[in-house]
Amino acid sequence: MERWRGRVALVTGASGGIGAAVSRALVRHGLKVVGCARDVGKIEKLAAECQSAGFPGTLVPYKCDLSSEEEILSMFSAIRTQHRGVDICVNNAGLARPEPLLTGGTEGWRAMLDLNVLAVSICTREAYRSMQERNVDDGHIINISSMSSHQVVSQPLANFYEATKCAVMALTEGLRQELREAKTHIRATSISPGLVETGFAFKLYSDDPGKAAATYENIQCLKAEDLATAVVYVLSAPPHVQIGDVQMRPTEQVS
Repeated sequence: MERWRGRVALVTGASGGIGAAVSRALVRHGLKVVGCARDVGKIEKLAAECQSAGFPGTLVPYKCDLSSEEEILSMFSAIRTQHRGVDICVNNAGLARPEPLLTGGTEGWRAMLDLNVLAVSICTREAYRSMQERNVDDGHIINISSMSSHQVVSQPLANFYEATKCAVMALTEGLRQELREAKTHIRATSISPGLVETGFAFKLYSDDPGKAAATYENIQCLKAEDLATAVVYVLSAPPHVQIGDVQMRPTEQVS
């Protein structure tokens, strides 16, 4: 990770869960991390904790609604002005709503598409442009996907969400091919976790908190820090090594 010290990483959805854990890990390794979310209060608190811990990097909170392309473009412009540009982009922010395919609402589907697919694509495009502008040829784009992108499980409330994660997998591989054809050494990776102990289930099962809690009680789940470790592993790979997809699930998880 030494070659990344002092360089700039954008982490979306940095206010909690996986995004917060990834931001903390990268700051610990000496990077300047721009952590974005709609509510930056928690990121500001995390930034203060990182500073108090004496981590060599810094965490810069940035307020951004990723469902708005205008706000995304404004964020990248600010990063260009204040920090020169992005060397690493971790597309972590995601949304799951309980909207089945047969009875779900279009508004919920559209919200998931906007954040899980379009925002990922826009951030990827702008990160690549940022790298091009500065002749950065060793950048890295990491998409947080899901094991459900490899196998659709019997979970009707999450079927549309799973479809968006399948899209993320396809986008990541397509990006790898485009980067290669462009003769760059910028790498693209997806990280596909199984069940992670975050607030995800409580949002998916918002009408049934008991079911949400039970989701994390049946097996020993992954922790957000496990995903942060995976991100560091991916970034630590030698420049000639392309890690396409990291699949990780709890040992006790069936699918």
